[in-house]
Amino acid sequence: MLKTALQPKWIGTLALALLLATVFVVLSAWQFSESSSEPPPTEEITETAAPLTEVHEPQQPMTVAEADRIVDTSGEFLEDTQVLIEERLQDGESGYWVVAAFRPEDAPDENIIPVVRGWVEDPGAAEELPAEQPLEIQGRLLPPEAPGPGQRGMSADGTQIFPTLSPAELINVWDQPGYSGFLVAFQTLDAEGTELGAASSSSTMEPVRVDPQPETSDINWLNLFYGVEWTVFAGFAFYLWWRLVKDAHEKQLEEERLDREWQEQWRAEQLALRQQNQAKD
Repeated sequence: MLKTALQPKWIGTLALALLLATVFVVLSAWQFSESSSEPPPTEEITETAAPLTEVHEPQQPMTVAEADRIVDTSGEFLEDTQVLIEERLQDGESGYWVVAAFRPEDAPDENIIPVVRGWVEDPGAAEELPAEQPLEIQGRLLPPEAPGPGQRGMSADGTQIFPTLSPAELINVWDQPGYSGFLVAFQTLDAEGTELGAASSSSTMEPVRVDPQPETSDINWLNLFYGVEWTVFAGFAFYLWWRLVKDAHEKQLEEERLDREWQEQWRAEQLALRQQNQAKD
């Protein structure tokens, strides 16, 4: 069989099988890499506050490593940017997130980021934005939500109501460049260290508390299945080549056997004919 496999025809076929197997292995490796999502950062990292500008860049997609981080930022709220996000649960009650545009003082090109100031059950309980002044905010950085369908509502005092917190949509409404994610504020301090946000005992808003995601990575079983499938295809390319060579070798052996039988039969017939002629003589 080795002699058959070393024929130029089958060496070329083996090269083609190697090429196909390489492509299949590359596709398999890609599917396996996509089958497991990147795990979120550890709690030690997410719960250690870091400056916003060192964690996430404006106008850039948020990565898994950046999401859920507690960050600090200094700046001020932009007036007339407060909106409400509907159907937000807090202790089993449905209400609204109170959101406004915040401009970090060290953000490049005056980019803004949406900040969840607190939760209210009734839109009328939303506090007005603090007077323009420097503020220190600490909160959790979260990835964006997709824009929700349907019409946008309006509260009794004229505040716009949105179904989801989509920074991309809000940035268009506010006509300002900004970050792709948003902040859930845990504390909002003025220059004297006074709490001006929902964490204040006199606030009509309730603080929104968001815990970090579990430190687990999800497995995409469909990608895993495709990875195994491409691996099988790679093995099948070699099997197909081996099978073709084996069939060609067996065919060659069969032809050689038939040739030998024909030669033996021809010699036997010639011998019988010669003996018959000798008997006549």
